[in-house]
This record gives sequence, structure tokens and C-alpha cells, in this order.
Amino acid sequence: MWRKAPVTTGLVGIMVVVYLGVIITGGLTIPNLLRWGALYPPYVAVGQVWRLLTAGFLHLGWEHLLLNSLTLALIGYYVEQLFGHWRLLALFLLSVLGGNLASCAFDPTSLAVGASTGIFGLFGAFIFLGSEFRQQEGVRLMARQFLILVGINVAFDFLLPHVGLVAHLGGLLVGFLAAAMLGAPRLGPVNLVKRGLSGAILIGLAILCYGMGR
Repeated sequence: MWRKAPVTTGLVGIMVVVYLGVIITGGLTIPNLLRWGALYPPYVAVGQVWRLLTAGFLHLGWEHLLLNSLTLALIGYYVEQLFGHWRLLALFLLSVLGGNLASCAFDPTSLAVGASTGIFGLFGAFIFLGSEFRQQEGVRLMARQFLILVGINVAFDFLLPHVGLVAHLGGLLVGFLAAAMLGAPRLGPVNLVKRGLSGAILIGLAILCYGMGR
């Protein structure tokens, strides 16, 4: 895993280390989570924009951490093989930022943590691959399976309280657009107009959500 997907492995390792740090320094209390960088839109609105990123590495319990770590290891492994190491990192971080920006815009009073925004972004990236390279049967079939998994997760988001549906959908959209913008050279070229348009839409959505969240 480390040899074939070092970035995915590193991201999971960071989440584990951060979780242990939170436990050691005061536990999973709201003040301590805020101290470590949990997302709280009123704080972002006054300039603490780093919370848009740091919240993606915090978790509310070992079950939350375990579920996200296993999911990230699974989807991240495949995305890293197809996009490459640095594109995987960019996709994950952009999706965390985008999902949390959406949360600030549409759920401006909630405290949020978790890597699921980034994970949904990787799902979105794979869905892009399935649509862009649908002539490659293996990629198309795997993208279809991940799309079904996204549908199941969204259904659970509707049923379970205190789950950031807007953040998840925001991460999914950002992952799709970021994948189109970055391209996947290991699979083939992506039209330059499509890449440029996707990047412009990403920037526009980020400006819109940040403005709404202030």
C-alpha cells in the first residue's frame, strides 16, 4: 500500500496522528476540537480560513475515524493509481476545501469535522473518469459501482441527523470538476476547453460560497 499509494497512506496516517493528538490534549470536547481546527463558519467568516482544511483531518470518535480511514484507503488507492500521486493529493484537498465552503454557505451555524468531504470528492473524481473514459470498460464499471455507493451514502445522509449532506455534495461536485481540470494523463488526454471551463466553474463556486458564508 505504501509503495503503490504513498499519498493515500500518508493522509490516513495524518488523520490517525491528529486523532491521537486530540485525545491526548483534552479529548473530543467542542473547545478542544475548535482548538485543533474544527470547522465553525462564524470563525471562518472573521478570517480563520484554515479551518476549511484542518477540519478534514479531525474526527468525532474512533468509529468515525475507522470508517473514513478504510473508505479513503479503498477509493484513494484506485484514484492514486489512475491520476498519480500529486493529483490525488490535490483532488482530496480541493474537495475538503470545497465541501467545507459549501457547509459554511448553506449551514452557517454548525460545527463540522471529518474527511468525508474529501472522500466524496474522490468519488466525484472517479465518476468523472467513468464519463470521460467510458470506452475503457474497467474504469466505466468501477465508476458505476462507486456511483451506487454515493447514492447509498446520500440516502443515509437524509435519514441520519447531524450529517453534513451539503458538505458531502459539495465535495462530490468539486471532486468531479477538479478531476476534469487536472486531467488524468495515465488514461488519456482531456479536452483543454473542458479543463479550462471546469477550473473557471470551480473558482466561481468558491467565490460564491465564500461570499454567502461571510
